[in-house]
Amino acid sequence: LHGAGNDYLFVDARGLKKDWPPVRAGGWPALSRAMSDRHFGAGADGLILALPGEKASLRMRMFNADGSEAEMCGNGVRCLVKFAIERGIAHPGADGFVDVETLAGLIRVAPIYHDGRMAAARVNMGAPRLAPAEVPVKVKGPGPVLDHPLTVDGVELRLAFVSMGNPHAVAFIETPVAEFPLHTIGPKMERHPLFPRRVNFEIVNVADRGHLRQRTWERGSGETLACSTGASAVAVAARLKGLTGDHVDITLPGGVLKLEWPGHGDVWLEGPAQEVYTAEWPD
Repeated sequence: LHGAGNDYLFVDARGLKKDWPPVRAGGWPALSRAMSDRHFGAGADGLILALPGEKASLRMRMFNADGSEAEMCGNGVRCLVKFAIERGIAHPGADGFVDVETLAGLIRVAPIYHDGRMAAARVNMGAPRLAPAEVPVKVKGPGPVLDHPLTVDGVELRLAFVSMGNPHAVAFIETPVAEFPLHTIGPKMERHPLFPRRVNFEIVNVADRGHLRQRTWERGSGETLACSTGASAVAVAARLKGLTGDHVDITLPGGVLKLEWPGHGDVWLEGPAQEVYTAEWPD
């Protein structure tokens, strides 16, 4: 399934034995690397498991294309809810939400239906964390940090740091995002010593107060066509810098995500969820 082009392979892992996939063979990280390879595997930005939760009926585990486990993915969690609803794994509660346990906390997802099938969702992405120690980033002070100067490979940037359960560094730039050398700067930013847990890196153009353009280099996956936690971090940084209001549409290479954040409390995001195919893996 994909959310605005950010695509993942989904597995109903509820009935699998605890020792599958075998740890000696690398477990889920190795399987994610194999399945996500776009030339020798199925091809995806990563692998997401549907599991039973302790505080909710559904729990999400997410592995990036490089096998690293991530805290959460906003596009992935929308698709996971669609996957779970349409297979009877989970159902919306009386309030219309499906609650999903993640390593970033409990995420609430409200399905949006079209012609009787889930086509999109509105997601409570949680409250942003702005203290450098919580991002984490090796910068002193209480935060928020909105204009930290950093030069990477000769490119001068001013960065805002936001955690949406995973770490983000956001740069608002004048150069059109399509022309920015993200494939050169992105991997160097991801593993910069400033970020002890690596970082997701967003570059952003401001079209007007209601519209932004964004590209993302995702930790563990490289450039993706969309990133919902990244769009949430961008909306927060833009609002704090006075560049936007409470509502903003963000155009990414894979589509448009709608964000809402009034300057406090939780970020809300709306975006699509689409199933592409089902298949069997030969192991």
